[in-house]
Parts: sequence; C-alpha cells; structure tokens
Amino acid sequence: MRVLLTGGAGFIGQHVRTQLLAEGHNPVVFDSLRPDVHITPPAIDLTVGDIRDPDAVAAALEGVDVVIHLAAKVGLGVDLDDIDDYVSSNSLGTAVLLKQLAHSKVRNLVYASSMVVYGEGRYECDRHGLVAPGPRRTEDLDAGRFEPPCPICGEQLRPGLVDETAPADPRNTYATTKLNGEHLASTWARETGGRVAALRFHNVYGPGMPRNTPYAGVASLFRSALARGEAPRVYEDGGQRRDFIHVHDIATAVTTAATTVQDAPAFTAYNVGSGTVHTIADLATELATALNGPKPVVTGQYRLGDVRHITASSQRLRDTLGWKPTYDLATGIADLVTR
Repeated sequence: MRVLLTGGAGFIGQHVRTQLLAEGHNPVVFDSLRPDVHITPPAIDLTVGDIRDPDAVAAALEGVDVVIHLAAKVGLGVDLDDIDDYVSSNSLGTAVLLKQLAHSKVRNLVYASSMVVYGEGRYECDRHGLVAPGPRRTEDLDAGRFEPPCPICGEQLRPGLVDETAPADPRNTYATTKLNGEHLASTWARETGGRVAALRFHNVYGPGMPRNTPYAGVASLFRSALARGEAPRVYEDGGQRRDFIHVHDIATAVTTAATTVQDAPAFTAYNVGSGTVHTIADLATELATALNGPKPVVTGQYRLGDVRHITASSQRLRDTLGWKPTYDLATGIADLVTR
C-alpha cells in the first residue's frame, strides 16, 4: 500500500513511517520542516513542501492509496498572536489537501485529530447527573479553585471518561482548528464517497519528542527541564487528569486505521489513549525519578486555555479495529529515557 504521510518528518510522523515500513507499506513523506517542530531535520527521504501549496500536494498524491494527515501546528500556543498561524496551518492546510483529494482518485483518509476537541471531559454531579461545566473563571483559578463546579448547584463534580458521542467544546485555538478539520473531512467524505478515520490522540510522549519549544507537549517540557538540571514545574495543583500514550501505540493505531478505513463508514471518530488515567503530577514524578532529577515543583500557575480533566475511553477503537496499547506509563517512561 502506497501511503502519503503528511507531517511525516515530525515526532509522531517518524514513528508512523517506521511502523508502515515494518508492515510492508510504502510511505511517501511530505513535510514542510517548519522550525518550531524540527530542531534538526531527520535523515529520511522526503518531499519538502507546504500542505497549503495545492500544486505540491497534487504531485504528492500521485499513485497513492491512502493519506495519513498528520501535518499541523500543534500545542496550546503562546497567545492569541498565534491564532492566524493555527488557522492557516491547520484549517487551510487541511482544506487544500481535501480539495486536491477531491480532484484525485484517493478516497481514503486518516486524519490526526485530538482529544482537545472535547474541551473539558465528562463530569457528573451527585444531584444533577451528567453536566457540562462552563468556562473556567480567572477569579477561581487565581484563588486556587481549580476543580470546575457543577454549573447548576456549584457542588463538586466527579470526572469520568469521555466517549466519541460526547459533544465537542474546543477551548483554545488549536482545539478549534482540529475540530474544524474533522468537519471539513466529513464534508469531503459525503461529497466524494470517501472514507475518513479521525483519530483523537491523547497526550503523546516517547522517543524523539520535540524539545525547547513552547509548542511541545507537557512530557517534553518536563524532560527538557530535567535535562537542564531543573525541577519540572507543574501548573495548578498537579491534579489535572490526563491519559498519556506512548508514541509507538499511536503509530500502530494510525496504521491499523489506514489499512481498514476503506471498509469503514464515511466518517468515524476514534479516541486513542492508553486507557489509564494519570495526573500531570504523576507524569512529572515518573520522569524525575527515571532521570534521577529534582522533584517536581507545584507552582499554582495556570493557563486559561487549559482544561482541568480530559480522559477518554478508547473502547471503540479496541472493539472495532482490534487495536490495543502495549505500554503503560512506567514502561513508556523507561523506554523514553533509555533512547
């Protein structure tokens, strides 16, 4: 199978490329090598091009059976000065790809989405059942009240696992562009008879993570601090719940989706996580211990675009495609620090 892999020179992309090769496929890597992702360009064969360039995309699609679309500007960003770059890189980039797909014979697409499309996760109130907390208020965060209250009675909520039927509620620019990409891909599928698997990645970590960039994930930021001999700085109280998934497990989920998407419905979203809930403080502690570094420092600082808890069930992916993760947090961190 010949696979166009956009963003294939990035952190996740390189692992997906390796997995495709291991499974006997022919990946065609297309990447812009943007400097906020690629500190050092990888030593692999690739086509350097911008996903927003229709001619470059059209040329890359020749002879392709399926597209895996990973190319994106990632992370929470710095501030609203990033908003146009996110929309251009992610929303416009995806639109250009879909337009060229519509003019090609390719009808199979795996789209890299994110758990951030949900915003806050699933919450239940003892009195009012399933509820959706409103936007976090700066006055609460300034006072150290990090847990979102019930929007009806103000009582404490119980966080749980989100499934793919939950409504989307993106709460930062990156999240909004990822959801926009899903909507565009769904439109393309309806109008062309195409097939889309949208994979909502959870917090990805592993060998090759980008470092020393404000767009990196939290695991990368903690590891960079430890490499400098500094303590990881944990925002809020460290109790934020997340699902940390090793990049190898992400890669196998992507290749599984790529080889089955032609037999799937027009558009299907899948959560991709390890299935185990950990806190941000758990991650910082595991990394600090593995690297013999200083203990994490809980700062009480916050970023308004962050959410408190977001963990999801990946049961649909397990049941429908037979995928399952192979790393827990301890074995994943051990693999990260030894490579």
